Formats: sequence, C-alpha cells, structure tokens
Amino acid sequence: MNQTERAPAPAGLGFGAGAFLLWGLFPAFFGLLDFAGPLEVLAHRVVWTLAVMLVVMSVAGRLRGLRGMGLRTWLLVAAASAAISINWGVYVYGVTTDQVVQCALGYFINPLVSVLLGVVIFRERLNRAQFAAIGLAVTAVVVLTVDYGRPPWIALTLACSFATYGLVKKVVPLDPLRSLTAEGLVAVPVALVYLAAIGATGDGSFVADGTGRTLLLLACGPITTLPLLLFGAAAQRLPLVTMGIIQYLTPALQMAWGVAIVHEDMPASRWIGFVLIWFALAVFTTDMVRRVRRRSGSAAKGEVAR
Repeated sequence: MNQTERAPAPAGLGFGAGAFLLWGLFPAFFGLLDFAGPLEVLAHRVVWTLAVMLVVMSVAGRLRGLRGMGLRTWLLVAAASAAISINWGVYVYGVTTDQVVQCALGYFINPLVSVLLGVVIFRERLNRAQFAAIGLAVTAVVVLTVDYGRPPWIALTLACSFATYGLVKKVVPLDPLRSLTAEGLVAVPVALVYLAAIGATGDGSFVADGTGRTLLLLACGPITTLPLLLFGAAAQRLPLVTMGIIQYLTPALQMAWGVAIVHEDMPASRWIGFVLIWFALAVFTTDMVRRVRRRSGSAAKGEVAR
C-alpha cells in the first residue's frame, strides 16, 4: 500500500501533530528574542541549527554522506538555503514587530502558492477547483492590501520563500537530514561573519546581555531542529493528504496567538480577507482529498482486475 493509500498510523499522527504544534507555538519563543535584531537572530538560528544537525548526523553515522556531492547538488542546496534563510529572517521580523497575524496569513497562503509555482515552473495544469481556490486567494490578498494600505509583504514573502524552498527540495537529490545539514554548511560562513562583525562593534547580544539571553539564542538550534525531525518522521508514516490537512494547525495557532495574546488589530475588512483565504483552502483541500481517493480507487480496481 503506497503513501497516499494507507491509513494514518498513530505514531505518524503524533509526530505530525507535534511538528505542526511546535511550529504553531513559534511566536511564543521568537517573541522572547526581541532584544536582538532579526538578522542577529537569523544568524544564530543558522549556526545553532547546523550544530544540532552535525550532532544528529554524527550519531546516525551519516556525516560521510555529505562527501562527493556534485556542483549541481551544491547549487540546488545553496538555492534552498537562500530561500529558507529569507523565510526564517522575515518570520523573526514579523514576530518581533507584533505582526504575527501576517505571518499566519503567509502559511495559510503557502499551499496555494506552491500550486501556482507548479503551474509556472513545471507547466502543471490547474483543474477548476484549484483555479477557483487561487482566484479566491488573489481576491483575499487584494482585500487585505486595501485593509493594510499596502500589500501584506510579510505574508507574501513567507509564502513565496517557503514555496520556493519546497520546490527546490523536490529536486535536490538528498534525504532531508543531509539536505538540511548541507543548507547549514552553505549559510553558516555568512552567519559567522555577521556575528563576528556585530560582536566586534559591540552591537551583538550573545554575551553582552546576560546568561538568560545567551541561552535563548542557543536554543534557536534545538527549537528549529526538533519540529523538522518530527515532520520528517511523520512524512514517512502518513498519507500525503493527511499531512496536507494537519499542516493548517500551524497558521491557525499562530493566528490565535496574534489575536488573543498579542492583541493585534483585526478590523472587519481583515476578517473578510481571512475568510476568503479559508474558503480557498476548503476548496483546495476538498479537491485534494477527492483526487487522492479517486486515484486510490482506481489503483484498487487495477489490483482486483489482476
């Protein structure tokens, strides 16, 4: 039975829910880092995530797998690293400037942007439901642009950068652990140079602001890595359609944080934009479930016929 057909395993659901729950609670952690600039937080996130991944790879005995990678693979890894670095940096900026709702919007939009990239890059065809979903999403962005008085750049950047990251990851010939480690190896020289520069000028927060803040910056590594490892474990055990549905746990929790905890302003016009996005996602998800079931039914009939 293939990945799209098998029933969800309890362990897989636990891993998946854990990953998306942790991502949904990211505003609670990154909101504590407003004492440092977004670029400094991003640099620490790159450095300490790589440190954790090197430990994981070493324990798993897979460090040798990074040797012998060709130029094309390294170029793809560099593209993925650039995309996820933009995503991480913009997310930290959004959270530390109390724009968590926009961050949530970005991850609501992300699946639809991924479909649109598939059309542009891989010449995939949209069916009617997908076309309607994207049309609703575009309408929602227009409504939110009028509401904010400008395009929701944080949301759009998060959605586009993460969709681009996913697109590149599809063609990188590496397993998730090696890929994430290689991405860190590409980005860490820039991160270290930046941290050294702000440390030399006295603008860094790592050792200047007390042990508590040093530990918070160090925690960027495990906080980033744990949900990624849980996600990888869930992806091996769950049908794609299940992963596609439970992913909405993350932006839902982030939006709840922005509205209930940060008390961000949510006028009626902004709610209208979000409702349009949710309608688009409902159409998209329903179509995804229907197509998976149709493929599963066709495969089952084929097996019976044989």
